[in-house]
This record gives sequence, structure tokens and C-alpha cells, in this order.
Amino acid sequence: MNFIETRGNDGQHPLMVSFSEAILSPIASFGGLYSPEALPVLGGDFFADHMDADYKSLARDILAAFDVDIEQAVIDEALALYDRFDDPANPVPVVKVREDLYVSELWHGPTRAFKDMALQPFGTVLSSLAQQRGEEYLILAATSGDTGPAALETFKNRANVRVACMYPDGGTSDVQRLQMVTEDAANLKVIGIKGDFDDAQSALKRLLGSDTFRQKLREKQIYLSAANSVNFGRIIFQTIYHVHSYLELVRQGAIALGDKVYLDVPSGNFGNALGGYYAMKMGLPVAKILIASNRNNVLTQLINTGRYDLRNRDVVPTTSPAMDILKSSNIERVLFDLFGAERTRALMQQLDEERHYELSADELARLQAIFAADFCDDEEGKRYIKQTFADGYLMDPHTATCLKAYENCRSEPLKTIVYSTAEWTKFSPVIANALTGEEGASDIDALKSIAAAAKIEIPAIISGLFSKPIAQKSVIDKRDIEQAILDFL
Repeated sequence: MNFIETRGNDGQHPLMVSFSEAILSPIASFGGLYSPEALPVLGGDFFADHMDADYKSLARDILAAFDVDIEQAVIDEALALYDRFDDPANPVPVVKVREDLYVSELWHGPTRAFKDMALQPFGTVLSSLAQQRGEEYLILAATSGDTGPAALETFKNRANVRVACMYPDGGTSDVQRLQMVTEDAANLKVIGIKGDFDDAQSALKRLLGSDTFRQKLREKQIYLSAANSVNFGRIIFQTIYHVHSYLELVRQGAIALGDKVYLDVPSGNFGNALGGYYAMKMGLPVAKILIASNRNNVLTQLINTGRYDLRNRDVVPTTSPAMDILKSSNIERVLFDLFGAERTRALMQQLDEERHYELSADELARLQAIFAADFCDDEEGKRYIKQTFADGYLMDPHTATCLKAYENCRSEPLKTIVYSTAEWTKFSPVIANALTGEEGASDIDALKSIAAAAKIEIPAIISGLFSKPIAQKSVIDKRDIEQAILDFL
């Protein structure tokens, strides 16, 4: 499979690249991204043939359909990391919550968040490519809370790879911060920045596109890549669990093979939803993809009005901080797929220069044929947490935003798959407040309170964080990021 550029070609990049080239160097011409030249079509026979397939077998065959240029032994080694999840036989449980509502739990990996689904295998693939080429790579990661811990976990102590991870100081939960700042592997650097996630992501994109920065790295014989979902190596693994979740509904007797469903996705940077979009285009029977946002509702605005407008807007801190994002990177890949490179380049250039763009009526209609959207504020989210807990299910604040879209965005009474992106342990003070009204509880006290109320254990991988020494202490101004990374190298 070949990959082409979302903003067209500048005459300095190849017209198309392989999968391995796209993940090693993920930024394309004019600051754009790489997307598949064409998607594989899975078809009804593929789904029928995989009714009894385990997750790794399904993943292996979907990757084969993409025809990626990665050795089978490397793919097998990468997929074997799913054996480290809570249940190796079923790393992604799909749980019935209501008669027509099922939750796909994507957080059963080592950092208790959905980013493990893509980053666990991705780390093996990228490190193996670097070793095969005899090259050293710096992997940049910008995180709103979950990408960072997952990237650090997958890359720590791996050969030929070093990681610089940027997070907004004060913009993550305490557990997420501890997962990052207690990492002590010599090839990892964690940098808190005085700013928000958009600042971290903008710094990442600027460095990825900077010839000067690349030259400084080349002087150290280091190449540059990224762990964020601008890298298609993340997205390809995120298509798989959408297919798995659908097949799980068939196995559970909730639907018949071929029945359409809604995919209901909490969205910040849109990688998770993009995986669902690609799965839909590849043949998964999906009626529509429901996009759930918090008060940083630029995606709701885009899908409902066609306007993407960042003028006079700043990131609003919420109780679902991993979604506190205004510049949603992977929307670009959808725009490219629907409207082509020339239009995508014009829209993204206008966003960069004027902080807004607007789709035509025809373009908006095409977008709305695939997506519907709503947003959920903090108080609504806490009510959903409390209500669902009373019904016997414990969910985190990001998953809770999906309940609003589930109630308001469906036009047919079809089964709905909600994607749960984080375990309750990552955001315990918010959940404790939702369940009991207690305010100001520390993470450890809130964890104990919820565990007692739900009669469950706090996972050792979380409780152990509070006694680990802090190894990463950098908190800097965003203007100093480049120098901090060079000093680390």
C-alpha cells in the first residue's frame, strides 16, 4: 500500500511513500499528513470468516489487507504485546450497559487508556525499522494525558529510539502525570510546559516541519518521527478495534452480521473516530459515527454548521482533559478523503493563518452523511457517571460524554457502540465527586472511595504510582522546548 499527501506535493517530497516511510517521517508537503492512496475493501466474507477469530488474528489479517511493508515476524512480535493486557484472550471486552448500548473497553493495557491499543504494537514496529536501517530516531510526543504514558511505556529501553514527551503542566490528571514523571529509562525525556495541549501539539508539528531542527538532529546522526496520531502508524492499529467491537456484538447475539450500528466516540484529536471512519469505508456496517465532545466543542460546531472557528477561543479546562483540544489534527485526513488535496490545503492554510474556515453547503452535507455530533459539559457528564453507576456500570468522564451523543444524535433505534477510552482510575476525583459529591479529594483518597463504593480493587499498576520517586522534573516555558530536547540529546 502506498501513502499520499493530504495537502498535495511541494516538489521536495516523494509523490507517494510506503507505510514504513510514512511512519518514520510522518509530516508531508506543506505541513500535511500521509493518508492511504486507497483503502482495502474487507467485504462480508471477511467479517464472516473472522467470527471466531481472536483479536491478534483479526489484527494480523487487517494489516495484511493494508499490505504494509513490515516483516511478518515484526508484526507477530508487535501483536504479541496484546498478551500483556488484562485478558490475553480478549484484550477489548465489549460490555452491555443498556438494551441498545454497548461499551467497548479499550483501556485494559499497561497504562489503562486506549492509546495502548495502538502504541503498544507501534513501538515494536518503529524500533524494529530503526534497527534494520541502523538509524537512531527521536520520537516526539505531545499529550493531553494518555498518549504520553502509552508512548513512554512502549518505547522505554528500546534500541535506536529516544522519546521527548511534552504535556501541559496542570492539564492532566495526577495519575496521568505520575505515569509520565516517574518513568526513569535513560532514553526518555518528559517535559511539562506552561501552556495547554494545543501549545504542545503546535510545538510538535513545528519541530516536525522545521528544517533547522532536523539539521541539528542530523548533526547528531538522529532522525525525527512522532508518536501522536499525526503518524499513520497509530491510526492503522485504531481501525482494528472497531471491527472487533462490531464482531463482538454479533457473537453476543445483539445484532446479525450485516446489521448497521452507530459508533459513538469521545473525540479530541479525532484519531479514534478516524479509525472508525476508515473501518466504515472498508466495509464495516456503520449507520453513522457519533462524535462526542466536551466544552471544547469545535468538532460539534464543524459537523453541525460547517464552521471551524478558533477566533476568540482558548482551550477550556474540563473534567475530561484528554479532550481539551481545539486543533483536531485528524480532521485533515477526513477532509482530504472527502474533498481532495487542493481543497484540504486551502482549508488548513486558512485555519493556520486566519484561525477559521467554513465548508460549502455541499461539503457539509457530505460530512453530515457520515458524522453527527453533540457536546457534553462537566455537570452533564457527572450526572451520566452517577446514573450509569446506579445501573451497575462505572465509567470515566470521557466515556460519559458519549451518553449525550447517544441520546441526541441517533435517528434510528440501532445498537450503539460507545468507545471507553480510559479506566476510572485515571480520573478518580471527578468520579468520586459525581458519585458522592465529595470535593477536593486527592487522587489516592478518591481511588479508595470509589473502590469501596464499587467493591473493586485499585489496580496495583495505579496504586503503586504514589510511592514511586519522581524522575522527570522539567517544567518549562513553551518557547524553550526545542533547546530542552537538544540538551536531552
